[in-house]
Amino acid sequence: MGLRRILDKMEPLFKDGGKLRGFFPLYDALDTLLYRPDFVTRTTAHVRDGIDLKRIMIIVFFAAFPAVFMGMWNVGFQANSAFLANPELLAAAKGWRIDILTRYIGFDPANLWANIAHGALYFLPSYIVAFVVGTFWEVLFAGLRKDEVSEGYFVTTILFPLILPPTLPLWQTALGLSFGLVIGKEVFGGTGYNFLNPALTGRAFLFFAYPAQLTGDTVWLAVDGVTSATPLAQNGGGEFGVTWLQAFLGLMPGAFGETSTLAILIGGALMIFTGIASLRIITGVLLGGAAMSLVFNLIGSTSNALFNMPWYWHFVLGGFAFGTIFMATDPVSAAMTNTGKWIFGILIGVMVILIRVVNPAFPEGMMLAILFGNLCAPLIDHFVVSANIKRRMARHVQ
Repeated sequence: MGLRRILDKMEPLFKDGGKLRGFFPLYDALDTLLYRPDFVTRTTAHVRDGIDLKRIMIIVFFAAFPAVFMGMWNVGFQANSAFLANPELLAAAKGWRIDILTRYIGFDPANLWANIAHGALYFLPSYIVAFVVGTFWEVLFAGLRKDEVSEGYFVTTILFPLILPPTLPLWQTALGLSFGLVIGKEVFGGTGYNFLNPALTGRAFLFFAYPAQLTGDTVWLAVDGVTSATPLAQNGGGEFGVTWLQAFLGLMPGAFGETSTLAILIGGALMIFTGIASLRIITGVLLGGAAMSLVFNLIGSTSNALFNMPWYWHFVLGGFAFGTIFMATDPVSAAMTNTGKWIFGILIGVMVILIRVVNPAFPEGMMLAILFGNLCAPLIDHFVVSANIKRRMARHVQ
């Protein structure tokens, strides 16, 4: 008996009146993951396209892989390099990760697999926690609404750990994602109804609730007793601690998936090629960021070195690249109209540079800039649509 027949035979148990009706979202998630849905459009509107939400989420999931692997390698490389430079730190280090690395892998920063394995021991637990928590909330709300499980949470569970420091406690990962999914998405009706990006909503909650674990010089390096500020935080007089090429490749402390602009661009190319990521939004963010950076360069400052930071440095530091490719292009929380996408992207680019430069206490800005853009997106689309209607009415009258 084939798998399709087994699922069809089990289906009545999960339908209305079946003994396992409460578990229908789980059955439906498995069925639609393995096979295409068996329902079709029954209204007058029909869209012929080879892509659906499931395939969109799968493509975004795989597009994040370059950032995932580069992030794991970089976390391991930074930690192993610190141990090599300070052997006494390794001798004093404790924990299950250290035990595994000591017994089976080692701490050689020149060894590719040693670095990836070291970083994986931090990323994989965070991702597993995010996946379990995300699945729990999605299934719970799908059951309460008597609706199918949406694949939207699938991408959120991998993007969320990528914007976190490697040292963040796992319970805070669970708490932050719970807030982002429940308050940022589920209470509004689930996937397609939220106006804020769930992953950034969760990170914003953690940022304001537990700032000590999200900021500072001790959270970016997976070694106790060593401080290592990100290039944005340690900028002074134009010195970032790394070269531009090192920053572009991702050889610097930072969140799991935000350090390597190259890895992010590889994933972004896939999403642009498949039409999932809006090139208008991406270009708008880049133009807005560059223009605002040039404005501050013209103003100049002797007390704030970020005024003098060139635009091309902004693009490779902090979460600028990751936010531009994976967060700003979220098709649900971004602007929908073509003109609105340009305005939306430019607004985010301007805001991130404004926050970075004007507020030295918070030298990042991408998270708040995108959330601000999410809040403005419905208003932007409203004015764009209204302007189009007025323009067409004027042509009709003439």
